[in-house]
Amino acid sequence: MLPARLNRLTVEEAVDRYVELVRAKTLTGALSPATAEVYARDVATFARLTGADRVLDDLTGEDVDAVLLAFARKPDERRRAAASPNETGTGNTGGAAAGTQSAASQGRFRRSVSALFKHAALSGWVQLNPMPAATVTARERGGLRAERRALTREQAEGLIGAARSPVEEPARRRDQRTEARDALIVLLLTTMGPRVSELVRANVEDFYTNDGVRYWRIFGKGGRTRDVPLPADVAEVFDAYIEGRAASEEKALLLSWRGRRLARGDVQAVIDRMQRRVEPGRQRGVTPHGLRHTTATHLLADGTDMDAVRRVLGHSDLSTLGRYRDELPGELEVAMRAHPLLRGRRGVVDGPVPAVREDPDDEGQ
Repeated sequence: MLPARLNRLTVEEAVDRYVELVRAKTLTGALSPATAEVYARDVATFARLTGADRVLDDLTGEDVDAVLLAFARKPDERRRAAASPNETGTGNTGGAAAGTQSAASQGRFRRSVSALFKHAALSGWVQLNPMPAATVTARERGGLRAERRALTREQAEGLIGAARSPVEEPARRRDQRTEARDALIVLLLTTMGPRVSELVRANVEDFYTNDGVRYWRIFGKGGRTRDVPLPADVAEVFDAYIEGRAASEEKALLLSWRGRRLARGDVQAVIDRMQRRVEPGRQRGVTPHGLRHTTATHLLADGTDMDAVRRVLGHSDLSTLGRYRDELPGELEVAMRAHPLLRGRRGVVDGPVPAVREDPDDEGQ
């Protein structure tokens, strides 16, 4: 349905209003400041590539495609700064190696532009959202980087084993030891898959007990909350950490030995430190986001209900789970070995298996 009253804003006017709205959302906690700045930077780039004086409602899917292609060819200044002069001067080698935007950056830019047009359609700045007609999408070559992929079962179990068998740090005073905190960080990330921002924002009061089950009330994106039960082993580690934590007026769950709330970058250092205690055959570098992939992948591979996994991760749409479900070594072989149409022939299924009558007329069809 067309809006009752169309406001024909220029691209520059629309972007300015949208950026103001996005930055205002940081005041309510609906967006983090870092995410708001990414949106602001992307839509400002969109305005420059489109032409600030053009009317937003006049843009078509072809116009958006042209902008997406222009952005893809735009040099990535971070890569150019790290490249040698010979590498930056190669003409048409193409791809991220030549200093152009990576597939991940292109995908993020497209999502930012799509969010702008979604808001524009709701606000009456455009009659129709042109994004469904845009065909340019970035193709991820080789999938996610290794450290962002899910750990295999052996790798994940090695990391969890290291976390559940903490080693004391004798070189530090008792009030400076962080082994219990580090174990809790790794177990929460690996088994529950929170976003790293949700983890560092967590407060002690966000954890509560109901009918003997420990829950974590997670404050997620868009101001949404979800109450997720802790696995029994993780709840034990949580209780031990809280009991042994030095007295502090700070309400944050995770504290540095100086008594301050842990930062996002500190979490990666904890994971790296824990990985060094995993036996070599099970070690593999991983980021907090990779551990989020690990949670989703193994819950889904074990047959956990998809909607339950969605709620654990804090997604509003089931389709988003596809981004977090990584391939596991050997899973196709297992699927074919236990094919549901052939189980009866191996006696796996109890009871008689109905015979299938072969129709000679079907032969060769």
